[in-house]
Amino acid sequence: MRSALILAALLITAAAQAQWQIQTAPTAADLRGIHALGNGVAWASGSEGTVLRTTNDGKDWQRCTTPPDADHLDFRGIQAFDASTAIVMSSGKGPLSRLYKTTDACQTWILLFTNPDPEGFWDAIVRIHDKVYVLGDPVNGRFAMFLSEDAGKTWFVAGEEGRDTEPGGSAFAASNSELTGSDPYLFFGTGGTTAARVYATGAKCSPPPGHPDGPAIYDCVIQWSSKEVPVASGTPTSGVFSLATRPGKAKDGSDAVVVAAVGGVYDQPDQSGGTAATSRDSGKTWQPAQTPPHGYRSAVAYSPTTKTWITVGPNGTDISTDDGRNWQPLKPSATETPDADQHWNALSLPFVVGPNGRIGRLRPAALTPAKP
Repeated sequence: MRSALILAALLITAAAQAQWQIQTAPTAADLRGIHALGNGVAWASGSEGTVLRTTNDGKDWQRCTTPPDADHLDFRGIQAFDASTAIVMSSGKGPLSRLYKTTDACQTWILLFTNPDPEGFWDAIVRIHDKVYVLGDPVNGRFAMFLSEDAGKTWFVAGEEGRDTEPGGSAFAASNSELTGSDPYLFFGTGGTTAARVYATGAKCSPPPGHPDGPAIYDCVIQWSSKEVPVASGTPTSGVFSLATRPGKAKDGSDAVVVAAVGGVYDQPDQSGGTAATSRDSGKTWQPAQTPPHGYRSAVAYSPTTKTWITVGPNGTDISTDDGRNWQPLKPSATETPDADQHWNALSLPFVVGPNGRIGRLRPAALTPAKP
């Protein structure tokens, strides 16, 4: 029996080895946006107006044409529709937060929308079916939210109900995964000098009476609610930095959403306390990780094929197979560089991106459960 246990332990260890295959990118930009569509197609974005694209699973990355007047912009988020169409989001104060769109495989771009709030700052963009949402830092004490229902042609200013925050509350543009959705819910995470929180809602908008098409921007009434999350907070650099979801069941058997939140303290990357929490009832209640990731984490994702959560950050990569109760490091194999698990900002499986043009692709067997 002891021999069998030792063998099983060795197999589990082996399953948590070989992971990120480092790829070659034609840039040294700080990459914080990544969106993988499947079938070998993925888009990435970063500083200095950088947008990248691959159609062959990362064997080759194309450096896209820089959008107009954007070589000084920091593209923190990107959402793609297909191999030819994508919207990229820059983050910055006021008009430095912008959206550009391409429909010809990034040969040309058009400016879609510029932040109308002079003091605003955009943090994340997400596409859910035919809708596109943008989250921004608080303006007049409320988190900003914008919505397009026509792939970016026109934009709603989402209603303010329930998105209030105390002074010092903020969102983070670290990985373009602060905002996520799982029908009929939207979720976004926050932190700062206030308590870390996750906001949740279903979103419904319609044009004003008498305006079937609506103006370029108009109000929607959306009701949000928020809950405190047991993630590190209390400083400007702490809180929830990333969210991911999977379908689940509530205790009464009804449909629910499992939500994983990761973060911590950005400028204390080796501090492991308060780096992850999970909700199993669509964000109503939250439980801290019993064994947390071993440092600040900027992005999290779920692999439905292996039923594994994976999270990344500056000092490493962690995985969980029990819905975020316990996390374990995913270490490089002997054939990989010693830091293959480190220096990552953003995640969209199977790709991960980081500073200095760093891109990795998850090896197919990295998350395969061990066989007894």
